[in-house]
Amino acid sequence: MNKPLTAADLHGIYPAIPTPTTAEETVDKRAVRALIDYLLQGGVNGVVPLGGTGEFCSLPHEQRVRMVAACAEAAGGQVPIIAGILHPGFHDALASGKAFVEAGADALMLLTPYYTTPSQGGIRDYFLRFADASPVPVMIYEIPYRTRISIAPDVVHELSRHENIIGMKASNTDMYHFLKIVSGVSDTFSVFSGEDTLFPLHMAAGAKGGVIVTASLLPKTWRAMYQAGRAGHHATSISMHRKLIPLLDMSFAEVNPGPLKSAWDLIGIDAPHVLSPLVSANEELRKKLRAEISARLKDEASIA
Repeated sequence: MNKPLTAADLHGIYPAIPTPTTAEETVDKRAVRALIDYLLQGGVNGVVPLGGTGEFCSLPHEQRVRMVAACAEAAGGQVPIIAGILHPGFHDALASGKAFVEAGADALMLLTPYYTTPSQGGIRDYFLRFADASPVPVMIYEIPYRTRISIAPDVVHELSRHENIIGMKASNTDMYHFLKIVSGVSDTFSVFSGEDTLFPLHMAAGAKGGVIVTASLLPKTWRAMYQAGRAGHHATSISMHRKLIPLLDMSFAEVNPGPLKSAWDLIGIDAPHVLSPLVSANEELRKKLRAEISARLKDEASIA
């Protein structure tokens, strides 16, 4: 991107993408380019590599940097690249963030610190310290069913007023918690849905868009759902989402991104490998998921 990212840029669909890897567990740059090209053609507003879907914790540092660089090169500045950081501690997180920025990231999506079970004050100070030191804007990433830590709404409200913290990926399935967060954030802060399963409800409640896993397969479908929600046509958005429920159930029936990678070839991505400790989706799930994705891809093809 030619200018610093702001909350005004955080709208629409930002697919959370898996990391295409070779059998030798290195980033497959050709597959990355094919995926980014597919997503750009699908009209996405940005791309988020290296979250949990991107197998951050299973990749060595040099391959994480390689993934960010491959995404930035393939996107060519057409959309922002927001790189995920899933370290549990400050120094590793900051070092990775600086390396990702050098590789081409436009912003950083920083996970709530975990394992140490910090206080709300500790969480607040962690994000403030990181934002002060980060060379690019920061998104908060809250996903308490993975980290066991939820960020109190009043802490998010305070963080939203920091000039270098521009948004949040909210992967908290507690809708009341989401409503309280959206009710008090700054106008210079954009809350994104981080839940494929709750996206239309999050949009109705005030989300500006979503970091969505299955949008890496169906970008036009999710873009259309976002556009309906943005226009206030929430019944339409919910109806569109309802059609995806079987796909969503299967996509997350085993740990993500195993199921997703088993069907990537349906969109021309030949990179089925998952990284230890994850394993490939079981054969029965794989067959059912592929059949469902094939049906939804026919719908995708009909969307302008």
